[in-house]
Amino acid sequence: MAHDSSAAPASISIEQHLARVLESVTALPAITVPIAEALHRTLAVDVHATADVPGFDNSAMDGYALRRADAMAATVDSPVTLTVVADLPAGSAENPRLQPGEAARIMTGAPVPDDADCIVPIEDTDEGTATVLIYRAPAEAAFIRPRGTDVQAGDAVLPAGRVLGARDLAAAAASGVSTLAVHPAPRVGVLSTGSELREPGDTLARGQIHDSNSLLLEALITECGGIPVQLGSVPDDDAALRAILDEHAPELDAVITSGGVSVGAYDVVKAVLAPLGVWFGPVRMQPGKPQGFGRFPVGDAGGPLLFALPGNPVSVFVSFETFVRPALLTMTGHSTIQRPTLSATVTTGWRSPAGRAQYMPAVVERDEQGAASVRPASAGGAGSYLVASLASANALAFIPEDVTEVREGDTLTVTLVS
Repeated sequence: MAHDSSAAPASISIEQHLARVLESVTALPAITVPIAEALHRTLAVDVHATADVPGFDNSAMDGYALRRADAMAATVDSPVTLTVVADLPAGSAENPRLQPGEAARIMTGAPVPDDADCIVPIEDTDEGTATVLIYRAPAEAAFIRPRGTDVQAGDAVLPAGRVLGARDLAAAAASGVSTLAVHPAPRVGVLSTGSELREPGDTLARGQIHDSNSLLLEALITECGGIPVQLGSVPDDDAALRAILDEHAPELDAVITSGGVSVGAYDVVKAVLAPLGVWFGPVRMQPGKPQGFGRFPVGDAGGPLLFALPGNPVSVFVSFETFVRPALLTMTGHSTIQRPTLSATVTTGWRSPAGRAQYMPAVVERDEQGAASVRPASAGGAGSYLVASLASANALAFIPEDVTEVREGDTLTVTLVS
């Protein structure tokens, strides 16, 4: 359906639009999950040990637990003979009594008998099972790992705000914790619009294109800790778009649409949502100038955030990195929501549009001294349709609004995206 376009609103800066987005976003309420389900989630509260680690004095070596006084005279030429009265594997609950002249064979991790005050490693013995020859006098408390030397009950183990990795889960488990309070992964709907879209691999008729935006957005959402929910693609049909949003909004934390946000006659997303109060307007950037943002249903503070992005793939990528990614990371409880940046020297110059900041898909390389250089990922520049250039880009080079030409030797700020 064709629509009349209204007068264009005043443009805003990237910083203004990002501020608008982040003012609307908070971390999702914490949930408690089994520790095995917390990988890559953000910890909502500090974790404290519920038990000492280790929970008992234990052996750091395979060897023999004994009284140090019994082996102080041991040498290679004149070994000390002790009677072996027990065999203690890891996990043993035994606590055998050791009289003078006695020892217990012990494995790494097994509890040290109360009567022993050192461990002699097997390398310093003849490895006997009934009796054992000790060839070297042990040091005081040799090879005993005392109780609580890693952490003690009540000690802080992990701080809130930490993105949990495998080592963090292991530390929590070893400290006696079985569940963790984390911010959940946001469920994000992905909806591509346009009657020209077809599935990847389909035969294309004149004017048709393969839908790459859905896959791009799904992967980007997953990379920053969200759960993508594919809502499919809809033709340029107002009722079809509204029906999909009405059906799925209650189960989502955010919705991302691609396409239909500019001033064309068939820009269905803007036509349906702008009258409801969703903001649409130009942001002074290239690519990604037309943007939309709000909630759906409009006015529902509990409704999902709605990001209406342009339809060209490079515009989708740049818009996601600039506005959506920081919002999703905020929802997941991350304290760091921006990618790392660095300064790089330009090796190939290009033009930038007047009055708009530019994000150039770029390749950053380092020389042997570690100095960074940057060049466009494609000879075609920052064209929003140049999706193939994204595959070779590892950075976005940022050019301010007041710069119209980037020259060889200039220094730019670049955002690393891989």
